Amino acid sequence: MNVLPLLLEPEQLAAHLDDTHLLIIDLCKESVYQQAHIPHAVWLNSRLLVSGVFPASGQLPSIKQLNSLFSTLGLSPETHVVVYDDEGGGWAGRLIWTLDAIGHHNYSYLNGGLHAWLAANLPIENTPNNAKSTLTDLQINPTPQVDIDYLLAHYQDSDHIIWDARSPEEFSGERLLAQRGGHIPHAVNYEWTQAMDKNNALKIRNLAIIRAELAQLGISNDKTVITHCQTHHRSGFTYLIGRILGFNIKAYAGSWSEWGNRPDTPIVK
Repeated sequence: MNVLPLLLEPEQLAAHLDDTHLLIIDLCKESVYQQAHIPHAVWLNSRLLVSGVFPASGQLPSIKQLNSLFSTLGLSPETHVVVYDDEGGGWAGRLIWTLDAIGHHNYSYLNGGLHAWLAANLPIENTPNNAKSTLTDLQINPTPQVDIDYLLAHYQDSDHIIWDARSPEEFSGERLLAQRGGHIPHAVNYEWTQAMDKNNALKIRNLAIIRAELAQLGISNDKTVITHCQTHHRSGFTYLIGRILGFNIKAYAGSWSEWGNRPDTPIVK
């Protein structure tokens, strides 16, 4: 199989559907998967990508849980994973971050996900698929993630920038989803859906324009970019955008559910 690009167009995937090393993972709602999915795609419950433990419910699951998950999915070192969802890339990006966190870098994101596939009038099926299980022995790669101690130590550093992917109302503290509202000092707000083209099947907007918009906020490839949201679901997509743009990007999986529920973290409104 030819190496597929990180940002994969529907027509490119359609030409490779029968490649044996391809694992297509569907992160749509289960009801959507049952109605229509890309041929050969395996459905994954997005909730298996998070620990679910309060207050930092967006943290990675345990290594035991991750081994069980990726064994069931049939992951092997030779597998090229293609991920998509039906929301413009949040859960798909979260899975890509998870793959980075387990050191598996052979993957692509289907640009626009299921919406773009359907808009291109490409084939669909509604019969569920099951992967052939493998035995994985995963190791956690710390590079794509930061914890709260790292963020407390570096949030004021000029060579770091915090990309808050939440809504402007959450960023300002007007909308409260934790004990405390607001944002991390020096963080900048570029809401996750800003990078999506709502008039073009939720595909990613022109990358040069996105890069320029982010640069105006101080988000650029000469800094360590740390992205977060409430539970590192929406910021899965902003992490993906950073990867596509070649940023040195990391994610704070504890996100606001951890930061905003701590009594001692600095907050700006």
